[in-house]
Formats: sequence, structure tokens, C-alpha cells
Amino acid sequence: MGETFYITTPIYYVNDVPHIGHAYTTVAADVAARYHRLKGEDTYFLTGTDEHGGKVAATAAANGMDPQAWTDHISQRFREVWPRLDIANDDFIRTTEERHIKPVQAFLQHLYDKGEIYEGEYEGPYCQSCEAFYKDSELVDGGCPVHKRPVERLKERNYFFRLSAQADWLLNEYYARTPCPVQPESRLNECVAFIKSGLQDVSISRPSLEWGIPLPWDPKHVIYVWIEALQNYITALGYPDGEKFARYWPAVHLVGKEIVRFHAVIWPAMLHAAGVEPPKTIFGHGWLLVGGEKMSKTNLTGIHPFELVDAFGVDAYRYYFLREVAFGQDGSFSWESMEARYTSELANGIGNLASRVAAMIASYFDGAVPAPSGAETDLDAGLAAVCASSVRDYMDSMDALAFHQALEAVDKIVRRANGYIVETAPWVIAKDPDQRDRLARVLYGSAETLRILAVLLSPFMPGACERLWGMLGVAAPLGAQRLPEAGAWGGLTPGATVTKGEPLFPRLDFT
Repeated sequence: MGETFYITTPIYYVNDVPHIGHAYTTVAADVAARYHRLKGEDTYFLTGTDEHGGKVAATAAANGMDPQAWTDHISQRFREVWPRLDIANDDFIRTTEERHIKPVQAFLQHLYDKGEIYEGEYEGPYCQSCEAFYKDSELVDGGCPVHKRPVERLKERNYFFRLSAQADWLLNEYYARTPCPVQPESRLNECVAFIKSGLQDVSISRPSLEWGIPLPWDPKHVIYVWIEALQNYITALGYPDGEKFARYWPAVHLVGKEIVRFHAVIWPAMLHAAGVEPPKTIFGHGWLLVGGEKMSKTNLTGIHPFELVDAFGVDAYRYYFLREVAFGQDGSFSWESMEARYTSELANGIGNLASRVAAMIASYFDGAVPAPSGAETDLDAGLAAVCASSVRDYMDSMDALAFHQALEAVDKIVRRANGYIVETAPWVIAKDPDQRDRLARVLYGSAETLRILAVLLSPFMPGACERLWGMLGVAAPLGAQRLPEAGAWGGLTPGATVTKGEPLFPRLDFT
């Protein structure tokens, strides 16, 4: 069996409809999945919805619905958004499905039978919005560090997982010996500091809730929503003995930075206690900010993705967020910055390049890609060299989930290719019949650059790149291309028919 790659988003809480914060993570995961498929790896991409817990039950009641009807409604809203954003997930898990519920109960029963779970009493801060327990030391001005709201103080009889017993394994085995256990490094440092501050056992049940999965050995308790939700990553694969689980696990988890602690401390510790391999990587990306606030319904900044797709198109939507924000850091969204990126890099950048090259090949070579005859100049060699070095930079960046750096490498090719056309001035060369070979080399090189760009940008902008691929007349499907071979210079076959269709990125009137 060849290389496999399993990537997941967090499962999204069904207290409200999706916004561009949800879409940010999901597009990033989709881009990573498409890239690993482009490398020829056996890839599996999971997303889904988190449907239990007190907050869901309260929201359902506030909307005059029972919890199951509410979760059915909101989960469907997520399912409707992803195809519109060209998300090609392999599976969609719901935590109210039997395929999740039964394995979760079996997993916890296994931990209980091993003595990893015991009954005790919890007293301390709890945030209803996060559905999370906190230490007093983690509170900010006495409130939730995420929502900046007052917390409750709970005192109740719960069951606990012996998380404290996993501290040494987490620090000295998992973090120390796994190549990239938690990324970026700042998130790893936060986890290390959290563990060294004194790791406490964690509650895994709630006795006062009804909307959840009952503990198999004590049905008066439901499983704490975070404990059961984390297991979606393995239940979706058919844990414990499913073929997909054996084939794809362990995973790369993409999550927002506010839930790194659950994924990078509690989750691997539970897996280790159960005898299951921990995740390959937990990548905690930053927040999308609007007006300096985290995007959310609570802050009234929950912009629906369709608002932007309707204005800019899906390809520009997918490109913008991963180009504008360094993945891993917080980033601010504004309509003005999206307009600027669209105009400078898409309409005037690759869009203009494609239009010019297609028009000149149509005009000077009857729409057929010319063979690169004639002597090669330093300008020609320089363009090929920029493509070669940028392909290497692109792949290194994509392997590290540094999407913004990968797109910078691509934009370097676009800028050099547009500069190459200005410097070689094919419209001038075309006036001299004796320079026919020179004209052929210039336009072949320009078209070949577009072929490489279509391959590299296809994980980010699949629709636009399919149109560009069709415009270049390449016989082999874009989906059949494989890196690094497809990024090598000289892959475009002379004689292919180039057609100038509609602009890839038409100029938009933003007034």
C-alpha cells in the first residue's frame, strides 16, 4: 500500500448556521486533501457536525424544536454549504449517528474496564458557550478566555479520566518523539506549559443532561460532549476494526486555536490509554477577525460564505483567505482587502496572463501551441528556472500546511511570466518574419507557464484551473496530473489547440 493521508476538520457545533470561520478551516482541509491527491497519495478527508450537549438542547428549545429536529436542520445547512465551496470531503459524520454512538460507548467502556476512569466530584469554572471546564488560572478577568463572559461554578458528581497519569507520556514520548505533534510551535509551547502547570484529571460525564450519549455502565450520566465528539475522527473510520481505520489512521487534525488543548492534550492521552496510536499532527490555526473580534454569532460577525461567493466567485473565495492570512496566525477579514487581492493577483495577475497568451497564440499561430524552436536566451532560461524553484518552494510549503507561502511561490511565477511577456514583447517580434522561431519559443514558454500554474493552483481554485486547463487544450485530464512530475518544465505538447474563452477572473465593478 502506498502513502496515505487522512485529514479532518473539527466537527462544527450545531448551535447556528455556518459562517466564514467554519469555511476557513474546511477550505484549508480541502486544499490540503487535494494537494496530497495531486501527489498521488491515498487521501481521506472528513468533516461533520457535533450535535450533543446542553447548548444544543437549549438552542433547540429557544427555536421551538426538539434537539434531534434542530440538529437535522442545522447539519443539513452545513451539507449545503460545502458543495458550493467546491469542498470534496470523503465523509460527513454526525455525532447522533449510530455509527458514532456505539463505538464511543465501547471506547469508554474499554477505558473504564482498564481502570482509566473513576467516579469523583468536580467543582470549578464551566463555560456554557464552550461547554468546557477551565482552571481558575485560565480565566480572564474571572470570565471565559474565549467568550469573555462570566462562567458558572459547577459542583457535581462525575466520572473522570486519569489524564494526570498521561503527563509524562505526553511530554517525553508523544511531543518529544513525534516529528510534528502540534503546530505551529507556539501552540506546542502552550500545551507544554499547560501540562507542566499541573495536569488534572478530566470529567468525562455530566449527570444533569439528557441530550447526549449515555455512559454504558451508568446510564444516569451522559458522556461529556467534548469527550465523545473527539472520537468522531476514529468512529467515522469504523473503529475499532474497520478497514478504513486500519488504512488511514492516524490523522492530521485542523482545528481552531481555542480547541487545541482538547485535541493535543486530552485526545492523544485518551487514545494512548486505550492502546490506540495518537494523531500525526494537530494544527491549531488562528482566528478570522472582523473589526478586531473573533468571527462568531455571539459577536455579530458571522458572515455567511455565500455573501462573498456571490460577489467574487468560489475560486476567488477559496484563494483569498489562504493567501491573505498566514495559516496558524490570526488574520483580519475586510471586503476592501478581498477586492484588492482579487484585482491585483487574480484579474490583473493570472487572469490577464492567460488572456494575453491565448490571444497571441490565436493571432500568430492559428490557436496551436508552437514548438519551442530557436535559440534559448537568458530570459527564457530565467522563466523556466523561476518555475522550477517555485515548484520546490510550493511543495515544501504545502507539506508544512503553509498555504500563504505556497501561494506566494505561485504568485512569483505569475509576476515573472507577466514580466517575461513585457520584456520579450512578442507583438514586436511578430512583425519580423525572420523572428518566427523566436516568437514560437516565447509563446511556448508563456503557455507552458500557464500549464504549471494550473497544476499548482488546482487544490486552491479547482474550477478556474479546470477552465484554464481546457483553454490550453491539454489532452490528459488535470485530475490525472501528479507532482512533482507535472511541475517539470516541458510538459505542454506542441500542436495542442488553445482557445480563448471567457476571462478566468473578470474585472468586477466594486463601486
